Amino acid sequence: MEDKNKKIQEIQILEQSMQQILMQKQAFQMELSETQAALKELDNSGDEAYKVIGQLMLKADKNKIKEELITKEKLLKTRTDALDKQEEEFSKKLEKIRDEVLGSDDKD
Repeated sequence: MEDKNKKIQEIQILEQSMQQILMQKQAFQMELSETQAALKELDNSGDEAYKVIGQLMLKADKNKIKEELITKEKLLKTRTDALDKQEEEFSKKLEKIRDEVLGSDDKD
């Protein structure tokens, strides 16, 4: 019975961690979407480009902005991929522990 309680606690901890991963993933996906939209707009814009820094909007080199956005996009994709892998690992662990707990119900 004590083992079962430990496993239930482990399930709760894993579920909380999974929630955090999903929230982080959602935030990165939103930021990635915004970055991709900014890149698209930058491609459709004329020769001039502006960058918001704090509360200021300053004229900036279009190519430099594009490089920064592309780098940011790659970083966000990498982070999202890492979170996808973590989510998958946590799901497998949760499923395994749930099966163990449910399996032990049959034995109790």
